[in-house]
Amino acid sequence: MNAFWNFFQNVLGLSLEPKDLTFVQISLRGIIIFLATLIMVRLGSKRSLAHRTPFDAILLVILAAVLSRAINGSAPFVATIGGGAVLVALHRLFALLAFHSHWFGTLVKGRPDPIVRDGQCDFRTMRRNHVSIHDLEEDMRLNAHLDELAQVRLASVERSGEISFIKK
Repeated sequence: MNAFWNFFQNVLGLSLEPKDLTFVQISLRGIIIFLATLIMVRLGSKRSLAHRTPFDAILLVILAAVLSRAINGSAPFVATIGGGAVLVALHRLFALLAFHSHWFGTLVKGRPDPIVRDGQCDFRTMRRNHVSIHDLEEDMRLNAHLDELAQVRLASVERSGEISFIKK
């Protein structure tokens, strides 16, 4: 077992400074991190790849930042993989809590904001969500296939940031 660990350390350059890593060592680290990340994300949640909410996007950004350090050697290899697994587990735990608790779900995922009611824009809510009238009209044409605000009963900025429309 000790011989295997020594071989593993040498092949991946686990005891080397980042500047001393070879192309092959960085490539092998990248392959291992790719496979480990694939396993983590598959065990975590399919939703995390959908970027459905900032909650899901945050996992991917932080996971990428943490695991990249294992590839370039700026953080301990095995510990970094473990840290990534903890992040995925935390995301899964928060998603489970959000499923069971509306209050917690709103806290981590946000809530939808109505920006149009019965064809009338709520400019204050639009401003708070950084949605211009031009953005609203574009999304209305592309997603609802409507060309007049008067045809909209309700439009909301959803937790994902997308605008949904309900026709009159």
